[in-house]
Amino acid sequence: MDVALVRDEAVGRQQRARGVGRLVAKRSAQSTRLDVFYQEGCAKIRLPETFDGTMEAVLINTAGGLTGGDHVEWALAAGAETRLTVTTQACERVYKASASTARLETRITVADGARVDWLPQETILFDRSSLNRRLEVDLAADAVFLAVEAVILGRKAMGETVKTGFFHDRWRVRRAGKPIHAEETRLDGDVAGLTGELGTLGGARAFATVLLCDPDAEGHVEPLRRLIGAGAAGVSQWQDKLVARVVADDGFSLRKMLIPIISHLRKGASVPKLWSL
Repeated sequence: MDVALVRDEAVGRQQRARGVGRLVAKRSAQSTRLDVFYQEGCAKIRLPETFDGTMEAVLINTAGGLTGGDHVEWALAAGAETRLTVTTQACERVYKASASTARLETRITVADGARVDWLPQETILFDRSSLNRRLEVDLAADAVFLAVEAVILGRKAMGETVKTGFFHDRWRVRRAGKPIHAEETRLDGDVAGLTGELGTLGGARAFATVLLCDPDAEGHVEPLRRLIGAGAAGVSQWQDKLVARVVADDGFSLRKMLIPIISHLRKGASVPKLWSL
């Protein structure tokens, strides 16, 4: 297996996975083309063939998941007037950590007139897992950015539950250097007790955040509310930013809710093929 493994003195000299992936897209001949491509360790990037002038990138963690002490970094940049969709080969699994915390960091830059759709598949947290995740985004004044991050607390079909663990998710989005969106999600210690409260997940085990930064964001609010219907979800909008929160009993139900939402926000374009139900 092509995985970067290193020795970590802080966790008893156990082997840890390391990965770094970078991609820069540029505009050329009316299409989005590859400008910079770099991959190291367990971080791999594949570019499926497209026929509409856009680029799709698939991120792969060849370590097969994350556990305490692992560290993966992604850096993605869309040049002026480009169209880039980024997804993952599979759900990212975060396994029980014997020591330390896994780190997953993503930095995205979107230039003038460009659009990036950040659509990774779900993150599955296992019991006693530990993950620190960060998303940093810098947008030009007229750039468009769509992000979907979904989390599953154990697979219901496998009888898995998450009783304890640690999950810290930090988002920072800036437009023309000024902050326009910041949020923190933190589950620490008694995850089952915390997510069982009515003010959090009410016992549900799957949830997602959808963020759209687009001057036309306001026009999507009512259509999305009609799509959601009586589902456990809500949509809000402020200036050029739309946020939707979705909660479901399991990963399959969550994906069924997310796919039409994503398709609508992509102006009718389907989700990446790897997202198929």
